[in-house]
Amino acid sequence: MSRWNQGRETIDALIASGAIEHVPASLEAAEAELGRARTHIASARLLLDSDPEGAYTLAYDGARRALAAVLQNQGLRATSRGGHIAIYEAVLAQLDPPLGSILRPFNRMRVRRNEVAYRSSEAPSVTAADVSADVSKVEALIEVAEKAIPNMPRY
Repeated sequence: MSRWNQGRETIDALIASGAIEHVPASLEAAEAELGRARTHIASARLLLDSDPEGAYTLAYDGARRALAAVLQNQGLRATSRGGHIAIYEAVLAQLDPPLGSILRPFNRMRVRRNEVAYRSSEAPSVTAADVSADVSKVEALIEVAEKAIPNMPRY
């Protein structure tokens, strides 16, 4: 079996900087995270008209959990130093190409979610249409994570 090398330099650098760390690799934990990601998306759909900001936060968190699931199965986890951006950078490095176009909306959503969560008075409000548009992107991201997990290397 050949050793997976795509993104290895990025993973090694993220580990060296303390942005991600080694944890016990667990397919079971990864699948549980994917389950939570799917639940968040279902909840976001239910709330998008009545609570678009809450729905957006749930949709974003679903995306984050899907990316974290990829790392969990590999035996990796973001630290508080690395945060959500480290999860994104680690998965993107390993899967782009060819899947960057599906993964990249996460970073835009991360910035938007932070605006909503931390600067809500200054940020434009989130609409049901915003949530609906991004929920479909998160669903595609979850599908990528589900397909990638069995094929990713362990660290």
